[in-house]
Amino acid sequence: MTLLNDQLAAIADVSADERAQRLAEAGTTWGERIARDATNAQLTYKVTGRGVGSVGTEIRSGKHRFLVDEPAALAGDDAAASPVEYALGALISCQVVVFRLYAQALGLTIDDLEITAEGDLDVRKLFGIDESGRAGFHDVRVKVDITGPNTIEEYDRLRVVVEEHCPVLDLFANQVPVTGALV
Repeated sequence: MTLLNDQLAAIADVSADERAQRLAEAGTTWGERIARDATNAQLTYKVTGRGVGSVGTEIRSGKHRFLVDEPAALAGDDAAASPVEYALGALISCQVVVFRLYAQALGLTIDDLEITAEGDLDVRKLFGIDESGRAGFHDVRVKVDITGPNTIEEYDRLRVVVEEHCPVLDLFANQVPVTGALV
């Protein structure tokens, strides 16, 4: 866990003023880039995975690498979080970014932010037992614990704005065309 602790230490030292400055600069910079050329708003993300162990995956995204696995009950080595846990983690981390971004834009202060996501999944489709259900989550609940000097009504309006603008929540809430190819 030393690597995780080192990573957390590197980002935990950001002050509220430094965070506000970074968010404001990012918003200004992206606004200017897109105003110059609307195609600058179009981004493509690429992540590559390689099977390791029983059902694990080494994921590579730019300079970052991380492991995804399954618990032993699902044929894994339980060496890392599962794909669906990473999906919930992606939702949470995207929500944190968008909460910070829009709190800054709306002049709200967040002293502390903790988000929990729970997803319900029925494994019958995964194992081919019942083809009638979904393979993925059939219900996801997101709980946001936010503290700061603003009113609960202001934070609730912020939550609504976040839900309208969070890219990963959009992935969960809306059908996305996906194509597959064997290469």
